Amino acid sequence: MLTLAQTLAFLAAAVLLTLSPGPDNLMVLSMGMSKGRRQGIAFGLGCAIGCLSHTVLAVIGVSALVAASPVAFTALRWAGGLYLLWLGVQALRSSGATRLEGGEAPTQSLGRLFAKGMVANAINPKVVLFFLSFLPQFVVPAQGAVALQLGLLGVLFTAQAALLFGLLGYFAGAIGAWMNRTPGAGRWLDRIAGLVFVGLGLRLITSR
Repeated sequence: MLTLAQTLAFLAAAVLLTLSPGPDNLMVLSMGMSKGRRQGIAFGLGCAIGCLSHTVLAVIGVSALVAASPVAFTALRWAGGLYLLWLGVQALRSSGATRLEGGEAPTQSLGRLFAKGMVANAINPKVVLFFLSFLPQFVVPAQGAVALQLGLLGVLFTAQAALLFGLLGYFAGAIGAWMNRTPGAGRWLDRIAGLVFVGLGLRLITSR
């Protein structure tokens, strides 16, 4: 099981990363602005549920490496750390110049939008890499049950993403207008996310 400190540290990092400007939350905002609150929420919930597929892959892959080869797990840890560092540098260098457009769009059913969000997230190879990099560093092997810890962390990530994406979809109009009026907002959110990514990458590389 997860400890309280482990859970709080993971949720703090997960919330920061979910809120930082990225393809998923920007699509949720655009969907909510163009099609309405319910449509934005449906698409956002689909994106969040898509994270469960990445959780399953992380549980199977990381658990197998831990059981089979400490050397292979160390290699994964280094690869994941370098990937997070690269993401951090990219975010720190970003101009943050994001503009969200509303406007009219063809109407689709809520179920179809939910499915589109879920598929868009589930087939994204970058999200697979992110989960393989992000989840393992919050696992404490000494506590045992590595697969269970990974699974619980993945469910926690999905739950907070569902809540935040749902709120983004609901308040899409107001949030989108604020981001369009405040060009520096995206830049500062990128800077915060970049520092978090760099910190997590260094932590993953230097941990024993």
